[in-house]
Amino acid sequence: MRAVPITVTALAAAFLLTACGGGDDNSSGGEESKAASGSACAAGDLAMELGAVNAAPAAGDTGNVTVTVTNNGAECTLDGFPEVEFDTDGTSTAVPRNEAAEAQELTLPEQGTTSFTITYVRAEEGGSEALAVTTVKYGLPGGEADQSFAWTYGDVALKGEDTPDASVSAFQQAGD
Repeated sequence: MRAVPITVTALAAAFLLTACGGGDDNSSGGEESKAASGSACAAGDLAMELGAVNAAPAAGDTGNVTVTVTNNGAECTLDGFPEVEFDTDGTSTAVPRNEAAEAQELTLPEQGTTSFTITYVRAEEGGSEALAVTTVKYGLPGGEADQSFAWTYGDVALKGEDTPDASVSAFQQAGD
């Protein structure tokens, strides 16, 4: 059995309380927020939970952070990669897509789950080739990165001046 750090559990709980709001005034969950069967998933119908699978313990180590997405609306589809950005005190840097991965259209049934993974290389804190990430923002394919969680996994290494040594996977089928 794997122990989840209390801060991750607390962040996930706080995030779940706000993830379905989507910033609109339709908090009643009426028909306006429900995706039609087979249509693109709507952000307001998705609950997202954060969980550190393999946090990088030291500079030079690779870590993975997984975000699990649960569909609370009607059956819908996801096609593409999630939009993911690292935020460093107000400046956003796009996280590149995993070049080895190929996104496939994924049908997400009501109460179905999927996930995506952010893989990163940890940098030496405060180093010249480090991105001092404070927040990760993410969203649906083709949309804005409008959901977020606090980044507590250390500075992220840079591959170039503005390119983090990180990548985001395509959505993967989760569960049974």
